[in-house]
Amino acid sequence: MSQSTDFDIEAVARLARIALTDAEKAAFSAQLGDVLSYVEQLKEVDVSGIEPTAHGFAVVNVWAEDVPQPGIPVADALRNAPAQRDNLIVVPKVMDT
Repeated sequence: MSQSTDFDIEAVARLARIALTDAEKAAFSAQLGDVLSYVEQLKEVDVSGIEPTAHGFAVVNVWAEDVPQPGIPVADALRNAPAQRDNLIVVPKVMDT
């Protein structure tokens, strides 16, 4: 497939919070380019007669009864949290402004 170069692999890596070597940047850039090229091909498919759906087939009986149940103790919920404050899990900010 042809590769798309309409993206900045370093920006993608920064947003994903991963460090890439130059070899990984080249490999992942090519792979992402192939994915984006395939998406461009899919945009050309005529779907005008296709009704939008959330699933490829009918989904039946997927909702369980909404019955309140006791939760787990706070200490158990926070046991594996890398950082916590005021009984909350602290995570790194993921949105760049």
